[in-house]
Amino acid sequence: MPNIKSAIKRDAISKARRQRNLANKSRLHTARRTFLAAVEAGDAAKSAEALRVFSSEIDKAAKKGAITKNAAARRKSRAAALAAKKA
Repeated sequence: MPNIKSAIKRDAISKARRQRNLANKSRLHTARRTFLAAVEAGDAAKSAEALRVFSSEIDKAAKKGAITKNAAARRKSRAAALAAKKA
């Protein structure tokens, strides 16, 4: 535990940011699981909608800094390729 006042503040900020990033990543993982389930089911309409939601969640996570811009682009590209391949 830090003794210096500024270090105590930074510790509190880090904990809050970590919780926020975990929540963002959790939403991202949920959207990914939903997308993969729709793709495996073979329903083109559901997988297209799930891809749209997943891409939106990826963009939100990147915008908030939970993942990097390049990671967001890579995940969206791979998801779109998977949807096209299974369709």
